[in-house]
Amino acid sequence: NAVVITVPAAFGNNQKEATREAAQLAGFNHIELLQEPVAAAMAYGLDSKKKDGFWLVFDFGGGTFDAALLKVEDSIMMVKDTEGDNYLGGKNLDLAIVDEIILPYIENNFAIESILEDDNKKQILRNAMKFYAEETKIKLSFNDTHNILSDLGDIPGEDDNGEEFELDITVTQSDMERALGPIFQKAIDVCKNLLERNNLKGSLLDSLILVGGPTFSPVVRKMLEQQICKPDTSVDPMTVVSKGAALYASTVDISEEIKEQTRDKTKIQIEIGHEASTVELEEFVTLKILSDKTEGAIPEKVFAEITRSDKAWSSGKMAINEIGEVIETQLIEGKTNAFEINLYDDKGNILESEPKFFTVIQGSKIGSATLAYNIGIEIKKRETGKIVFETVNGLEKNKSIPAIGTRNGLKTQKAIRPGMESDIIKIPIYEGEHEADGTRALYNNHVTVIIISGAELPALLPENSDVDLTVNLDRSEKITVTAYFPYLDFTYDVPVETVKGSIETSWLFNEIRKAKGSIEELKDEGISNDKIEKAEKEILDLETKFANNKNDVDAKQEVLTNLRKTLKNIDELTETTEWPKLEEELKEKFYRLEKANKDLGNDRSTQIVNQLRNQLEEVIKSQDIKLGNNLLDEINSVFFQLTMIYQLINLVRNYNQNFGNYHWKNSQRARSVVNEGLQIIGDQPTVEDLQPIVREIFDLLPNDERPSGDDSVLVG
Repeated sequence: NAVVITVPAAFGNNQKEATREAAQLAGFNHIELLQEPVAAAMAYGLDSKKKDGFWLVFDFGGGTFDAALLKVEDSIMMVKDTEGDNYLGGKNLDLAIVDEIILPYIENNFAIESILEDDNKKQILRNAMKFYAEETKIKLSFNDTHNILSDLGDIPGEDDNGEEFELDITVTQSDMERALGPIFQKAIDVCKNLLERNNLKGSLLDSLILVGGPTFSPVVRKMLEQQICKPDTSVDPMTVVSKGAALYASTVDISEEIKEQTRDKTKIQIEIGHEASTVELEEFVTLKILSDKTEGAIPEKVFAEITRSDKAWSSGKMAINEIGEVIETQLIEGKTNAFEINLYDDKGNILESEPKFFTVIQGSKIGSATLAYNIGIEIKKRETGKIVFETVNGLEKNKSIPAIGTRNGLKTQKAIRPGMESDIIKIPIYEGEHEADGTRALYNNHVTVIIISGAELPALLPENSDVDLTVNLDRSEKITVTAYFPYLDFTYDVPVETVKGSIETSWLFNEIRKAKGSIEELKDEGISNDKIEKAEKEILDLETKFANNKNDVDAKQEVLTNLRKTLKNIDELTETTEWPKLEEELKEKFYRLEKANKDLGNDRSTQIVNQLRNQLEEVIKSQDIKLGNNLLDEINSVFFQLTMIYQLINLVRNYNQNFGNYHWKNSQRARSVVNEGLQIIGDQPTVEDLQPIVREIFDLLPNDERPSGDDSVLVG
């Protein structure tokens, strides 16, 4: 009832959680998830003569693609970086063969105009061709040609003239290159990006390891050799992941819960401590007796002997007890070393004991698997008021797992009253790609949203109180969260449930519409190049796929994933029009700050403004969009602090002048508070005088009319 399940490296937390749930439904109590490229590297590393350098795992499966870059030093493997596509795999190859080889043959030999015009009929015909496509893909992985043959009646339906379909197509490797090349190229481009961001070239790789049935194809092997390096074909792509999973399973310490379920307490229970894998030729093993787990009598003197499975090495009998003893074992190089333990009394009689066996893998040592994404939360930035994604410190992409992340000093936007379930703090958790910090939620994978209400708190938590978060990921990336409230000196372990809901059709339709609008805006700016045409085609293709699969959960997720990629490209194109506007805004906001500092500043603020002037000159010289936006945020923040009293005055006056435009929760009370604010303004107020007034005005507004938007999100 314990299991190791391999998953794609690019799987999101939601997908991993669904996998765990499936395993639980299948009756497993101890569940370990292992990234497939890591499993492949474990199996490859045990047999490989290459013990140093960089390895790239090219894992092209039935429905997913993964690339993993590993750094190997003295046979110790560390996952350096990963990348993948959860919607690229063998099924895409099958459809490419259908669309590029089989359907054109049918179109040339049969009358199918009405079928092609009807999406449902066309899909039925395409589905019927998948069997022949998969057969062709497999045959042409090992042969130069393949003949697709079918008999009358094998393929359901008839053409427009009432004729039954029949296939007789000779497919060559040249045909396969034409059909499959674009699909494989997507996977190779992922690898190129992975290498590029790690400042590596394919020629510097020591091994390119192939995983998955489709990698038998001569097409992809030729493309890899031309564009990256010659693949290593010493391992079986079909079994290397399962072999690695089995090796990993031998290193996993079964949970105490499972051990308790399976213990035979009539036998002497012992605890074995050792490294699961090593590059050394000796391994120190600790043995101790667990008297509290043993029901039978334990002799006063107990001796243990460890024997290697080939019988060529034995430790001899050594006394052990409840404190523990260390025994040095000898290992065979490059092998999985199995050992048996026997216990004896002082007369040499064998004592019944468990466990009886353990294994140590010699010749390679896999480092921890790593995070495929940045794990972060959605917060409201204190300086700008924008609600953005922020990575939790310690949970950055490629960090080893298990991992612990912290984010301290977050602030509540409103008071949380004890016992009030309607008073909530909302902490949305996301997985973000590279450079995800500061991006909007759409660009990241939503994992779950944590809600802490007044019902969980022992006393009133005032507005602007600190919240410190600790986010813990175990070896299978299961998330647990702890929130600490310094004001209350109270710690709350937050229940975390991964979101399993499907994507709303109307929401996704609207996001595609907005993406099309972004393309049109770029065109209006006078930008016209190959990248815009490519992005426009990608959006149209996604729109078509979405229209044909509105009720398909997986298809919608695939559309969203690819929409994010295209939107990022659109944002990069947008940056080409951004700089002139950003430069103008930077200068305008800086001159505004200078004037405010002249009227309201002091020596300290003048020093800060001078530093900002130097930064502004550097940014204008480099024309760096990201640095420019960061500097703009900083200038606005300094200005905000300097002029807060005037902003509070303006807010009160604005609500007075536009009072009738707002949907007040209590109009009479709102009018009274605004009037009180106007009265305070006439008496030379301080920030402390006006802040409570403005705060109460905000509380009387509905959430969607407050300047801060969602006040349940934490401020950072």
